[in-house]
Parts: sequence; C-alpha cells; structure tokens
Amino acid sequence: MPKTENEKGFVEIINGNYKPRGKFHIIEKNQPIFNKDTGKLAGVTNPRDMTYIHSYGGEAIFFESLSKGKLMATRCDNEKCGAKGSIFEPFRIYCPDCLRKTTVIDLTDIAKKTAKIHSFIITHRSGAFNTLPLPIKFINVEFEGVVTILMSVLAVGDPEIGKHIIPIFNTKNPTYTITDLRFVTEGTKESELPAGFTF
Repeated sequence: MPKTENEKGFVEIINGNYKPRGKFHIIEKNQPIFNKDTGKLAGVTNPRDMTYIHSYGGEAIFFESLSKGKLMATRCDNEKCGAKGSIFEPFRIYCPDCLRKTTVIDLTDIAKKTAKIHSFIITHRSGAFNTLPLPIKFINVEFEGVVTILMSVLAVGDPEIGKHIIPIFNTKNPTYTITDLRFVTEGTKESELPAGFTF
C-alpha cells in the first residue's frame, strides 16, 4: 500500500550531518495463515515496511551525472601504478591495483561512439522489487579504451554480440540509481525511447 506524505522517510544533510525525518519503519497488522486442507493455523504474515538510507559517498557524482545525461568514469593517474591510465566503468573510487584515489572523467562521448554489446541475457522473470519492463535484455557493455565491462539494460532493439549501442539517460524524472542509464541500438529514434529518457 502506498505511503502518505506523513509516512515517508526523508533525509537531508545539514552542517555535514544526516538529518532524517518522517517514518522509516511501519509495522502492519499480522495476518494468520491457515492450512485450507486441515483448518489449522500454520503461521502468520509479518508485514514490515522499511525505508533504507543508501549513502553514495564518492560515487554521488556518477549518479547525479546520469540525471544530466552524462556518463562518468574514473581513471588511475598514479605515476607509480602499473595500471596508470586505466579507465574504469563501472565507476571506481579507488584503483584496484594501487588503491589510490582515481580521477573522475566524462566518458559520454566515448560511450556514444564506441559502446558495443560484449554479451547479453534475456530474462522473462525478475525479483520482487523489479521496476524494469519485462522481458529484460541485460547487456554487458564494453567501451574503447576502458579496461572493465559495465552491466546495463538494452531498452530498445535486439541484443547481438558486437552490436554498436548508444547510451540513454533518465533526465526528466531521475531516480538517481543505475536504472537512469540504459542503452538502445544505433538508429533508434527519440520517439522510441522509454518515458523520461533522452540521448
């Protein structure tokens, strides 16, 4: 059941501290579970509604940039690292080789020009909290010059290994999560994009 505004949990940061307000835990009345064959009590439901606070820390720029139509990545610039110059997407705050803080870079243009499907899987069922339309075309995306592979979703078109794809962004009603980034096959028209998404 949807929460009212008084039942929602909100968080602000004031003077460097998290300031939660509202309700983050709502307990609903238990309901008995009866065995229809025997008429005997078998258990109870235990409904709980919880709101979690997920803090992004150094990854906040990645999620905020998606809402602005930008795909950010990171690069190791440590002169003493054997992986110097390596670009990471998904975004990594620290280089996995030298553990030094990475440099944030804009990968949007490279992604638009060089993104291609590395591998894919199509699923017709999903978990309880799925918000993606079924069937889901999960894709692993590779970019020229990037040493890692990004998992995402193909929103328009049929997946095929090696096919060139274009990133799209939920800029009209962002969720500030990874689902604000999806991909479409080359040649997709703006009118074919999911609601709220732009190139």
